[in-house]
Amino acid sequence: MSIFGKDEAAIQKFAATMPVPEFRKGRFTKPGPLNFAKVAIVTTAALHREGADGFELGDSDYHYETLPRQARDLALGHHSVNFDRGGFAADINVVYPIDRLHEMAEDGIIGRVAENHYAFAGNQSETVSEIRLDSGPLCAEEMLSEGVDVVILTGT
Repeated sequence: MSIFGKDEAAIQKFAATMPVPEFRKGRFTKPGPLNFAKVAIVTTAALHREGADGFELGDSDYHYETLPRQARDLALGHHSVNFDRGGFAADINVVYPIDRLHEMAEDGIIGRVAENHYAFAGNQSETVSEIRLDSGPLCAEEMLSEGVDVVILTGT
């Protein structure tokens, strides 16, 4: 048994039984120089605006939330009692590095910060088919229409 009571062998055995979706070869687009790129965040932390409905419990909620870049009134939608929310409570950038992106834009490392960022719930069906075939492509279309060049993926 390893630290914090996590059994690494059991975790590996469980992971080996998980179905892995097969993806057709996708189109790869090489972006231009990073210092000219518009960058967005996509997170699986189920972030949503405080007071909004947020995400449902379980693995059937595949919608995404649009997070305007100026929004800081975000709630973490991860509902597990075993999940430590301390890092997020201390600094939103642990999960959603929006302030770091703004600093990178100010320093000329990236071109600019996208107007909107997006949040999904990390708990999904085994095949992830709803995100692959529905909300994922819709979210990608939104980012393309906004001129997003690069996406930073974060989780909880």
